[in-house]
Amino acid sequence: MPTFQIYNVIPTLPAVLEPLREMTFNLWWTWEPSARRLFRHLDPDLWNRTNHNPVRMLQLSRQARLEELAQDKSFLRELKEVHDAFRNYLARQDTYGKTGAGAAIKRPVAYFSAEFGFHEAIPNYSGGLGILAGDHCKSASDLDLNFVAVGLLYRHGYFRQEIDKDGAQHAVSLNQNFHHLPIREVQRDGAGLLISVRILDREVFAKVWQLPVGRIDLFLLDTDIPENNAEDRLITAELYGGDQEMRMRQEIVLGIGGVKALKALGIDPEVFHMNEGHSAFLALERIRRKVVEKKIEFYSALQIVASANIFTTHTPVPAGNDSFPREMMREYFGDFAKELGIPFDELFSFGQTRVDRTVQHDHSGAADEPSFQWRQ
Repeated sequence: MPTFQIYNVIPTLPAVLEPLREMTFNLWWTWEPSARRLFRHLDPDLWNRTNHNPVRMLQLSRQARLEELAQDKSFLRELKEVHDAFRNYLARQDTYGKTGAGAAIKRPVAYFSAEFGFHEAIPNYSGGLGILAGDHCKSASDLDLNFVAVGLLYRHGYFRQEIDKDGAQHAVSLNQNFHHLPIREVQRDGAGLLISVRILDREVFAKVWQLPVGRIDLFLLDTDIPENNAEDRLITAELYGGDQEMRMRQEIVLGIGGVKALKALGIDPEVFHMNEGHSAFLALERIRRKVVEKKIEFYSALQIVASANIFTTHTPVPAGNDSFPREMMREYFGDFAKELGIPFDELFSFGQTRVDRTVQHDHSGAADEPSFQWRQ
């Protein structure tokens, strides 16, 4: 059977245009009008055809056009102005995070979210929750806070909406090539950084990608790698896709895998901020580490961990918050409870409100099965 390989052939960027490449790999340009204007001037038609994606623009630009711009004094002057503004932004010392109250944050705040919406060229979001997360990161950058973000990198993003001639909506899968995005693989000892999480009877691996957002970094986990079987490669295939089993696996990778990724990166956060409940299993992993590594008993570990957790919700209605049935939780977290040194039913009870902890009956007399929603 023949072997096929895909190659990306890109033009050579003249030396005087190298600042363009530097700026494309930092999302500062997404909220800086002069930077977006610069990229549009590079090639207005290509800017539109690439969905305003500077990385893809540089890959698809004609060599003749790049050579022409390298001789264009007006464009080079504009490039220098924007690049100087970018460098000055990163180098400023009189920021809130360095001279204001933010300077008191000695260890990072770790911000977890299932989606991040920065710009249409990076379709890793579906709507309001993602835009909120993206704006939160941009604000943290502008304030120069000691801040790091964690999420998942979806091969198919959410979806692209198309309207046909009859006015009907169709969802089109994106199937992204990550090398067309302003992200880079995190490298350790000459290889991509991998972390693993235990899911049922196997280890699931995730590659760690880095996306600079001004002065802060977003780290994204990707399970679509050869180290995983076909089923596990789909965990990060699609934002909010799949059934309840898939949501469980995504949330394990985000919450537990995210904590492991930060440790592998040498990042020791002071505070863990959960933007919606998708990353809530991070609290369980942090408790487990206290119990297993520090030999602290469960309830003391719970109090320590809870004191450094923040939870904010964008969708305070039942439909916007995942819950998992008892037997599914036992299947995925039965061994986890043993590591914590508590019975599974005790662990399960932390995911229920006081009303939920008693079996509810409908008017027919049938009992509803309790479900799990992690609460602190």
